[in-house]
Amino acid sequence: MIEKIVQEDLIKLNIKANDWKDAVRKSAQPLVDDNYITENYVSEIINSVNEYGPYFVIAPHVALAHAPSESGAEKLAMGISTLEPAIKFNNADNDPVSYVFTLSAPDSDSHLKAMQELVGLLSGSEFYKVLDEAQSSGEILQFIKDSVLNNKVS
Repeated sequence: MIEKIVQEDLIKLNIKANDWKDAVRKSAQPLVDDNYITENYVSEIINSVNEYGPYFVIAPHVALAHAPSESGAEKLAMGISTLEPAIKFNNADNDPVSYVFTLSAPDSDSHLKAMQELVGLLSGSEFYKVLDEAQSSGEILQFIKDSVLNNKVS
């Protein structure tokens, strides 16, 4: 499932950001450009952090940026961005963030299988190595496809 919602043009490498808000905006921009999410959705991601704290920094160096579907999630998709350098999101346990996964989920359940697969990818060191060393978006997408095809994640 994850290999279907991550598209090559939604993967951006070595994004330079000034702060966490800039990192969220730049990571989400490919999804805005392809009409998966609206600008309002990006604003709601930032507003949620301002209100609730960096709750979506889910693991060391990993942020899963998202907002409620009614904020402007148009179609199911996930973007992947690597940050260079890593950025502090003010999450003491998991800062700094090097990888931002931007999720657009237009309903409450269509994304669940993809999230399960993402957790599987994040549970091993190989995915991080690919994220760190990839020279192209295609390399990351191919790793994801191979991992799903070979049942390394489920």
